[in-house]
Order: sequence, then C-alpha cells, then structure tokens
Amino acid sequence: MALPKRGVRLSVALGWKHIGLVDKGTFIVDEVEYSGAPDVITVRARSANLTTNMRTRRERSWHNTTLGAVLNTLAGEHGLTSRVAEMLARVKLSHFDQANESDMNLLTRLGQRFDAVATVKAGTLVFAPIGAGTTASGKPLPSVTLRRRDGDQHRYSVADRDAYRGVRAYWVDKGKARRQSVLVGTDDNAKRLRESYADEATARQHAHAELERLKRGTAKFDYMLAIGRPEIFPEQRVRLALFKVEVDLQDWLVAKATHRLDDEGLRTQLELESSPKRKQP
Repeated sequence: MALPKRGVRLSVALGWKHIGLVDKGTFIVDEVEYSGAPDVITVRARSANLTTNMRTRRERSWHNTTLGAVLNTLAGEHGLTSRVAEMLARVKLSHFDQANESDMNLLTRLGQRFDAVATVKAGTLVFAPIGAGTTASGKPLPSVTLRRRDGDQHRYSVADRDAYRGVRAYWVDKGKARRQSVLVGTDDNAKRLRESYADEATARQHAHAELERLKRGTAKFDYMLAIGRPEIFPEQRVRLALFKVEVDLQDWLVAKATHRLDDEGLRTQLELESSPKRKQP
C-alpha cells in the first residue's frame, strides 16, 4: 500500500455487509507515519469541514447585535450555510470580542456559553441546544433502544441530584464600580462561578449553561457494544432496557460515540448522560 499524501481527501464509511455502510464524513490527511516491523501505516486526518481559515487567529468585536447575526457572519465568511436554533438566534449581545482567537475556537466558546452543540457538518454551521436531537438539516435524529444483550461491558454511575440546585455568576457593574451577581435556580447550595463577566446578561447565560451541564451530569452510563453501531451519533436519545430499574427509567443522551475498526472487528463505545427536559434561558 502506498503512503497517502498529506492534503488528500479521505471519505470514511463504516458498516456491515447485510445493512450497508454509514457515511462518517470526509477528512483531509495532515499526518502520515510509517513504522515496523511489522509494517504499520498510521494516518491522521481532520474534518474537511474545518478549513485553514477557520483555524486562523483573528481580532474583532461585535456591538448591539444578536447571536444569530454573529453565527451567520461566521458561516458566510467560510462558505457555509447556517442552522441556528431560533431560541438562540434571537439572543441579544450588547458587546462581544474575538481576541487573538480562531473562528473555530470562537464557535466552541459560544457553544459552552450557551450550552449548545456548536459544530460544522456537511457544509452547515450547526448551533442548537444540547439535547435538541436534530441533524444538520434540521430533521429529528431517530431515538435508539439498547438492551443488555447488545453490549459486552457497561458502567453506571450517579451523583447526588441535589448537590447543586442553582448556579451563581458574577459581573462587574462599571457604573457603580462594584461586583454584582445573578442566580439561576435556587440559592440552596448554589455553585459559584469563579470568573467575573462583563455584564449581567453574559453572567446569566453562563450560569444557565452551567446549571444545564450539572443536570445532565447527575447520571452517566458507559456502554461498549458487542457489535458496532456506526449509525449512532452524538445527540441521539437512547432508551436502555433490561438493566437495573434506575437505568431503564432514565432518559439518556449520547454525549460521545467512538467507533473502532481493528483486528477485533467493528465496535462502538458510547458515553451517555442523563437527559432532563430543557428550559429556555
């Protein structure tokens, strides 16, 4: 086998003969390694959606705009279409800075700020609340039912649901020259964010996002499937059956899906999080 050249595109599809292949996307080779003996070729590639320009550091600011307008600008600059959830697109931003930061990093930071899926798929910039469960085109992702016999190994863990009932974030009121705070949830054992934010709205957005992450983190379920399921994607909702009653009654969300094809065959490792119903910020 010839060594692949850097910069070439690789299309990846995984699956089984009796059900067909699942397209996993197109990637650009950026690293090649050849070792032996025995001879092994290792190829590392990044998503073809992440252009060089998206990884270039930039500096700019936005004033009196909306989150949707910022994301539409990012998409347009890189020849992408955008699909931004309406509830997030209309969020107002009085001031927002991009300081020595790539557009890809900016997109990731916005996703963390609003607890959203922030990614580029199939030529589309997608920005939607975690748990929305939709494809890049906006179609609902199908839910999945997994039974105990489907896997080789599993691990369930649960934390105290009442450990944090709220999140408090701080912001600097420049007019009064003092530090203020906002609370999302209740003040009974509220988690306090360390960073001080520029204004009340930004502080509230970060507090809301952190509370949503805490809710999802109360229960986790790691599952190694005996037979690979390449059609399972992050953000899909999962129902588990024939485990313990606490596991079966919980709504689950795919946080991460890792598909491996090697000498042991095609396997899928799933990281699931408990999935409470969301509230708008």
